[in-house]
Order: sequence, then structure tokens, then C-alpha cells
Amino acid sequence: MNPILVIARLTFKEAVRRRIATASLVLGILFLIVFNLGFHFMTAEIAAHPGTSQVELMLEQVYNFLHLAAMYASNFMVIVFGTLITADSISGEITSGVVQVTVTKPIARWQYVIGKWLGNAGLLALYLALLCGGSVLGIWLQTGYIAPHVTEGIPLLYLNGLIVMTVALALSSTMSTLATGGTVFGLFGVAFIGGWIERIGTLLKNDTAINIGILSSLLMPSEAIWNLASSRMTNQLASSFGATPFSFSQTPSPVMIAFTGLYLLGFLYAAVWNFKKRDL
Repeated sequence: MNPILVIARLTFKEAVRRRIATASLVLGILFLIVFNLGFHFMTAEIAAHPGTSQVELMLEQVYNFLHLAAMYASNFMVIVFGTLITADSISGEITSGVVQVTVTKPIARWQYVIGKWLGNAGLLALYLALLCGGSVLGIWLQTGYIAPHVTEGIPLLYLNGLIVMTVALALSSTMSTLATGGTVFGLFGVAFIGGWIERIGTLLKNDTAINIGILSSLLMPSEAIWNLASSRMTNQLASSFGATPFSFSQTPSPVMIAFTGLYLLGFLYAAVWNFKKRDL
């Protein structure tokens, strides 16, 4: 069997075996229960007064708003999950001595890193499918509503998780687990606040604030990708207002999307390079 696939399979099994995966699964199910119960009771209260076009229009806005709220929470949970399962992926095995046994076998170091990435990416995809799929399915079963362009928005959320996961893998190849986790969450925090500064700066037409937001996106493009995903899943009426708590009318340019792809590949290359040069 291909060594990369062997490492990916072992990484997937190890992540499932650890309590972080179990805890995340339980919290994910709890999130879906709370969201779907809340969605049911909130929309039932509005639907109790049917018969007017205004009520129907309001219902659609509520459905879309709650869908975006679920995606926003799912995006954050996927980012946290991707960081936690990856921060210890290489550094933890170096500390425990497991990696020394693995790399003495006929497996190149780059194959080891790529296998780790694939295994964690597979687990991340399943977790995203649970959160986003459960939210979308719950809304559809209760109301028949599907947000616009959801098949474009959810893959973008997966890209967001992959970005953070890849950064964590690159840092884990050269830093301790705790330092890796702290650095990744710090970068995510910078991107988050930078994104809001850019939003407010755009509304105020303040170029300095806009540039600060753009610079923060260069450090970590997670907020820019979320902005693109949320804007695609926002319905037409809400988009006409220019901004909502979860979306913004000014979406990232194609240049930023291309940068994000290069950003991910760059950190994946850094993970391979750092591990290749690291003294075990």
C-alpha cells in the first residue's frame, strides 16, 4: 500500500481514538440539538400568524439569518477542531518517540507529513459534514428552505478549516504542541478583528482601516474566506442592505482567492521542509 495512505489511515485512527475527537463529536451533536430545537420554536412563533406576504417574507429572512448563524458557529467549531487535532500531530509524536520508529521504515519524511495532512483533512471533512449537513438538513426538514448557493458556501468553510489545519501542521513540525495551538488561535484572532475593522472602515470609507483589514487577511485569510462563503449564502434581500451580522457586500477579489490557495500550499510545503530538516 502507498506509504502516504498508510500514514493517513493511521493518523485518522489515532485522531478518532483520542478523546478530543470524541469530545468534539459530542459537542457537535449537542450543537445540532440546540440549534434545531431553537430553530423550531423561533420559526413556529412567527409562522403562528400566517396569511400575509409580509409574514412570508419575514420567514424567509429569519430562515436565512439562522442558517448563516449555524454556518458561522460551524465555521468556528471546524477551525477549533482542525487546530486541536493537528497541533499535536507531529510535535506530540516527536516528544513521545513514535515518529522515530515510523521514519526508520521505508517512508520518506515528505510522505509522512502529507499522510498526516490527508488523515486530518479526512476527519475534518467528516466533522464539517456533521455540523453543516445537520444544520441544513434540520432547516429543510422543518421548513423546506435551502439557503442560496449552499453547495458553494460549505466547501469554502472546508477550505477555511484546511487553511488553519495546514498552518497548525507547519508549526507543529517545528514548535511544541502548546506553542502551535497558541500561535494558530492568535493568528485567527488577528484575522477576525482585522476583518471587522475592514468592514467598518469600508462603511466609513476609511482607507487606513481597510488596509489594516487587508493586511490581517495576508497573515491568515480565514476571515476573508468566511466573508466570501457567507455572502454567497445570503439571500438577495439581505444582500441589498450591504451588510448583515454574518456577511458583507464587499467580497474578496479573485486575487485574494488565488492568494489563499498559494497560502495553503506554501504552509504545506513549509511543514514538509521543516520536518525534513528537523533533527529527530
